[in-house]
Amino acid sequence: MFKVVVFLILFCSVCIAQDVEINYGNGLPATDALGRSLVGYEGAGDKRQDKYIAMFYWTWHQGDDDTTYQVKNITQIVREHPEAMNDYNHPAWGNKKPGFFYWEEPLLGYYKTTDPWVLRKHAEMLADAGVDVVFFDCTNGSLTWEDSYEALMKTWTQAQKDGVDVPKIAFLLPFGPAPHSLVSLRQLYRDVYQPGRYENLWFYWKGKPCIMGYPDNLTDSDQDQEIAEFFTFRPGQPDYVDGPQRPDQWGWLENYPQHGYVKKENGGYEEVTVGIAQNASPETNGHCSAFNLPGSYGRSYTKRKGVDPRVDSYLYGWNFQEQWDRAFELDPELVWITGWNEFIAGQWLPEHGWTGDPFSFVDQFDWERSRDIEPNKGWGDKGDVYYYQLINNIRKFKGLPEPKEISGSKSIDLGKSGEWDYVKPYFKHYKGNTFDRDHRGRYDEYYVNRTGRNDLMGAKVARDDENLYFYVETGNNISPSSDRNWMMLMIDIDRNKSTGWEGYDYIINRTQPGAKEVVIEKNIAGRWEWKKVGVGKYVLNDQSLEIEIDREILGVEDNQLDFEFKWNDNMQDIGNIMDFYVNGDTMPGGRFNYVYSEK
Repeated sequence: MFKVVVFLILFCSVCIAQDVEINYGNGLPATDALGRSLVGYEGAGDKRQDKYIAMFYWTWHQGDDDTTYQVKNITQIVREHPEAMNDYNHPAWGNKKPGFFYWEEPLLGYYKTTDPWVLRKHAEMLADAGVDVVFFDCTNGSLTWEDSYEALMKTWTQAQKDGVDVPKIAFLLPFGPAPHSLVSLRQLYRDVYQPGRYENLWFYWKGKPCIMGYPDNLTDSDQDQEIAEFFTFRPGQPDYVDGPQRPDQWGWLENYPQHGYVKKENGGYEEVTVGIAQNASPETNGHCSAFNLPGSYGRSYTKRKGVDPRVDSYLYGWNFQEQWDRAFELDPELVWITGWNEFIAGQWLPEHGWTGDPFSFVDQFDWERSRDIEPNKGWGDKGDVYYYQLINNIRKFKGLPEPKEISGSKSIDLGKSGEWDYVKPYFKHYKGNTFDRDHRGRYDEYYVNRTGRNDLMGAKVARDDENLYFYVETGNNISPSSDRNWMMLMIDIDRNKSTGWEGYDYIINRTQPGAKEVVIEKNIAGRWEWKKVGVGKYVLNDQSLEIEIDREILGVEDNQLDFEFKWNDNMQDIGNIMDFYVNGDTMPGGRFNYVYSEK
């Protein structure tokens, strides 16, 4: 009997250790630059079954560019030369080869989608948002952008091994059973699906791999019939107004109020689209048109309320939210979102079939008339507002897992083996994401980033009546404490975004620690300014750091604890919160924080 009891105790301890693991996309708090806080478990409710998020994703940022050609940014050109919008031949537009312009610079630069460093960042950001599948844009001719999808599948498979719940992948083929669509379908089946390559990433729908393509012109050949049986086909509907024209279609972008696609036998719909903005206008009765047409349905437009007249109205996502409201009303199985990272547009003349005067930017144009969610540089510290609006709505649509409780009070003997074994929860982060960037961007751009240093992968917090204890571990041996911007711990002690720098009231290790003591500093007036208020003990092991802080220093001597925190290593753009996406390693990423609460 004694042996059996011991066995059960050990077994239950293991169960507890596995159960308290927290992936940081699961309901962690964040507040964007507009002061909008993400909904938590109380507002989102329990996790809902069979709810999916699809994101339109562009892999066409690739190729052997002319490296003498400078990237052209429409927003910059129009800001500096407003008269250029009246002249196709204005020198500011440069030469017309290759003829593509960016509406703004992505936060990660004018990258190629063959860059593993960028692809890993995308995998983590989309996973944190709760995106289940990305659909690659292969709607132009028979182009499937093989170099990019090969690089992405390789990078995301490794990210998956490193603990990232990466989105699955699928392809959107041309909007009709044209000959070139059949070419793409056969090529993808032959090169990816038939040999079972990267099956770990395939998106399954109704029991089979999903593809947004038309099966209509498949022949009676054995191979084509094999293809016909292999996929769940959901042909794409290109129009923004007309809704489904056949019972198996899915949409990708529509004007409000959007239609439901694929009626289910028990009621409701499989799919509804949600867009940031629509390149449509009253001039074309809501059908696809140039984005630079007057009255086009930009980011600040809503059908119900018109256009927000404020200069910065493009930041608030009125169009996006109106479309989400429609999605909540129809409550489909899957919400398709346009989109993540298109960024580029051609400059077309009327003879090309578009109605802009004197030319057209069709798919993207400027800050107001564009439809990318991926954070950008041009909006400064507000460049990620659509990312958090996306997350907020996904949480409302899919729900959240119930938060885990923290373990009881415990004093920690720093450096002693086993002290942290049964402290919970374990705040988990992604390992393996601190590799270097060394890759050509688009045209004349080249990017190198070697700031990845200490690979943050997990944290814990403990408490007793006198102290708080913080533990962080890494996937590699931690660098010397003499390093610049080394292993910084930021604490939002009151969970109030309006106090401290970006809400963080205290910072540890901004100032180089001594042999046994870390420096604790308090924020001054919300700026990146800090004042020393005390010191704490620390112990550095090969792959872990432990810190002890007197509760009195943080002003929580007798308080019930309820605070947020994050770890950062090797910040470069000091005082810029957007640096958390780009340099070193940040745990949790972006604006997310971990919560430690006794409430």
